[in-house]
Amino acid sequence: MNRHLLLVMGLSLLVGGTGMAQEHSLVSQKKWPEKDKDGKFYTVSGERHGQSFFKKHQFPEVQYEPGDKLTFDVYHTPDVMYHWYRLWAEKYPDITELYEVAQSFEGRPILQMTITNKKTGKHTDKPAAYFEGGRHGGEVTASEAVFWLTQHLLVNYGKDPEITKLIDTKTIYVRPQNNPDGTNMYLFSEQRNRSTVRPHDTDRDGLYDEDPEEDLNGDGIIHMIRKKAITEEEKEKANYILDPRDPRGRLMKRVFDGQGEYLMYTEGIDNDGDGRFNEDGIGGLDLHRNYPENWRPDTGGDATGRGYTQFGAGEYPLSEIETRSTVLWLLSHPNISVVNSLDTRVPMHLRPPSTSSSAESMFEKDRLIYEYYDSLGMTITGYPWAGDVYETYSTRGKFNRLTGDPLKPNPLFGHGPDFGYFYYGAVWYGDELWNNGAMKDYDGDGDYDDYDALRWDDEENKSNGFKLWEKFDHPQLGEVEIGGFHPKFFSQNGPPWQLEGWIKKQSLFNLAMALDLPQIEIQSVNISKSGDVYEIKVKWSNTGKLPVALDQAKRVKIVQEDRLMLEFDKELMKGFENAKVIITGPETYDKTIYSGYTEAGETKEAVFKVKVNHNEAVKGKVKLLSTRGGYVEKEISLGN
Repeated sequence: MNRHLLLVMGLSLLVGGTGMAQEHSLVSQKKWPEKDKDGKFYTVSGERHGQSFFKKHQFPEVQYEPGDKLTFDVYHTPDVMYHWYRLWAEKYPDITELYEVAQSFEGRPILQMTITNKKTGKHTDKPAAYFEGGRHGGEVTASEAVFWLTQHLLVNYGKDPEITKLIDTKTIYVRPQNNPDGTNMYLFSEQRNRSTVRPHDTDRDGLYDEDPEEDLNGDGIIHMIRKKAITEEEKEKANYILDPRDPRGRLMKRVFDGQGEYLMYTEGIDNDGDGRFNEDGIGGLDLHRNYPENWRPDTGGDATGRGYTQFGAGEYPLSEIETRSTVLWLLSHPNISVVNSLDTRVPMHLRPPSTSSSAESMFEKDRLIYEYYDSLGMTITGYPWAGDVYETYSTRGKFNRLTGDPLKPNPLFGHGPDFGYFYYGAVWYGDELWNNGAMKDYDGDGDYDDYDALRWDDEENKSNGFKLWEKFDHPQLGEVEIGGFHPKFFSQNGPPWQLEGWIKKQSLFNLAMALDLPQIEIQSVNISKSGDVYEIKVKWSNTGKLPVALDQAKRVKIVQEDRLMLEFDKELMKGFENAKVIITGPETYDKTIYSGYTEAGETKEAVFKVKVNHNEAVKGKVKLLSTRGGYVEKEISLGN
């Protein structure tokens, strides 16, 4: 695959002696708003009908410039992360390679690192895992988890025997920021978005991004607005009351329309005058609905009105470079058996299927492997849920909080885990970190909700996660109050002092899966002779805990079956029946032994027969090729 190696040293200047000129670019270089120290506004690329620039804001929870020491009690911008990745590439050149795998919608580099011991073989010759964060720009905890895992692997290589063996024998691909556009906007302004910043007509009114949220009170954070219903029209729509569980009147409870006392909005105004607030902000496409497996058209894309659509799906599968670059990397690197592409904020080990039940659509052997990792994951992380998207994720709350009806399985289309299993045949998770602060069930109702989060915030977080309601004169709604949970560093991501605990546990689960990768090893090569024919008996095993292919991988032919080959110098094999070396067994023309797929812990054996018409010793190589189990070879010698 064509890749652009990262030029760590920056632009090189050709400086010589007399008569030598300096070479430099005459093309103006784009200056990203996050790097413009003097700029007061953050501008987003793309043609839209609404505002594209927003006042810059820096959050105390975020580190905007790299320090001398890396700590995980603070969130890091993409540039700070990239700073450390460049340092690591320089410090650990024998086990890392840093490169630009793609450029984002706005043109920012998407960097990826390969971690493996280069002296023990090429990264593509080894079993591999791939870990990715930052697909959803605002779910920055996911990026931090990949960041933490990278450091953990590198600093412990040569110290921790388990990690050292992993990097010596396997390959780990890490991509911490797959959507740097969305993440930078999220960390440098009040704006939030689901994924890419590409303009999107979310409300399907013919206008793009015309109604974004606004920071009305100037604190740099988009909170909630609550308005007491006064007019008859407002009372007919009012669907919130003060939650009686909180005597201070901070918490709001959803009720049926007309049964409430308040209306709730996100902070902002109705820019397009359609009666809705902030329904079409920056972007709107969802990179996690853009995968090719079970993709469905975006909202409004079903001509019949009777089929399924998927909000945020994009114009077509892999329409977005961020998703497309992931899929193309994986398809061109079929040595990858384990993937985790991380999100927030449901604490869950999330996996396929997304449109059907596990029992009806997965091979039983594959399902049992996934269920094993579900259990292992919950043991390591303590997440309350693990399982498939269609059933477990959709029904995890048991009942609809508003209606009381039991929740039913619900399909989700174009989802990464479905691509990962059904199309790519791998163990693919889309784990979610953080829990909105709902650490325990304070009221004992069996549900972890905003009341539990508020109690924890009061008792453990010094009430920093909730802004008390303050009166505000809204230009359209009149007298309102602004307040509620901090959307960025309490609801969607945790307060920084909670960060390392979450990302460490998640990374240890990812590491545990990587340690289970399949591993093909030649156990022995025994040579015997009868007349002028040598019998070469090769025994090999899969010493990993995963098979070299899930049953689904066999079905979709994403991997080839394991193959055993015997190679001699081509000159020795010229002349057909008069050649100095003739492989007589197997009898097939290509002389390759096709041996199926080696299960975890399985040992196999195969025999070559070779006739030697030569008085001198003959050297050759036994080669064992497994798409996901690795490539190994062993030299042999026949004759004196």
